[in-house]
Amino acid sequence: MVKFGNRGKGIACIIASAFGFALMALFVRLCDDYGGEITCFQKSFFRNVLALVIALVVFCRDKRRGLSDGELQTTMVPSGKAWVLLVLRAVFGTVGIFANFYALSKIPIGEGMTLNKTAPFFTVLFSWILLGERVSWRQFGHLLLAFIGAALVMKPGFRGGGTFAAAMALTGGLGAGLAYVCVHELGRMKVNAALIVLFFSAFSCIASLPLTAVDFRPMTFAQVLILVGAGAGAALGQFGVTAAYRYAEPRSIAVYDYTNVVFTALFGFLFFAQTPDALSVVGFAVILLAAFGMRRS
Repeated sequence: MVKFGNRGKGIACIIASAFGFALMALFVRLCDDYGGEITCFQKSFFRNVLALVIALVVFCRDKRRGLSDGELQTTMVPSGKAWVLLVLRAVFGTVGIFANFYALSKIPIGEGMTLNKTAPFFTVLFSWILLGERVSWRQFGHLLLAFIGAALVMKPGFRGGGTFAAAMALTGGLGAGLAYVCVHELGRMKVNAALIVLFFSAFSCIASLPLTAVDFRPMTFAQVLILVGAGAGAALGQFGVTAAYRYAEPRSIAVYDYTNVVFTALFGFLFFAQTPDALSVVGFAVILLAAFGMRRS
């Protein structure tokens, strides 16, 4: 049986997270095809509700056992500083989600997703600034290489007319990056992983509920099932990224978040017959090269 060190576990978890978020994006994309158009806030609310339920079940199980993720002892009653970080993680994460959803409704998906994929850069940057973690030029170079690969896949045009929306997409990446720094610090403080996901999911549900209620759209049964799938993917993504940044420092694993681009393209091929062009294939190769280089560094 192969045993992974903490870095190996972190890499495995962040790749699982990337798969979960790609799965979530697939279901969100499918939602409007099986009924009327639903607002992004309504999609976000119902996606977060299932993640909230899953996190609550896992948290109750962990509370009975006094464990999290198997053998690791964690705290169920965070300190004052941990509560501040939980709130900041929830605020940054929710702002990131809303900003990204707004951007994707206003500008082409390639441009929006490329700007949002600055999140790993911000995670590493703020880990260096706020937590004092050392980052080598080689590690930053691998991040830049992976970002270039993602841009080749998504091929943003960056034509005029969407400056504010583009700024919102960049804000989405900034929010996610800051949220992941908080997750990493909470992990170092041994705060229960399910509690981190539970608090964030509850906060996001509360924040999106008024916006959902103002413009609620009736949903078909198929759409409800699809959003359940989106919630399951979001839960996998949240638990994966929470575990990843507990096991390892952002500088050593953030680059693997770009595997999300590969998973998203694969789902596009399988479910929407979107065949990758030559630039996309080169982009995939560049992302894998960056991941391989980071693994050896």
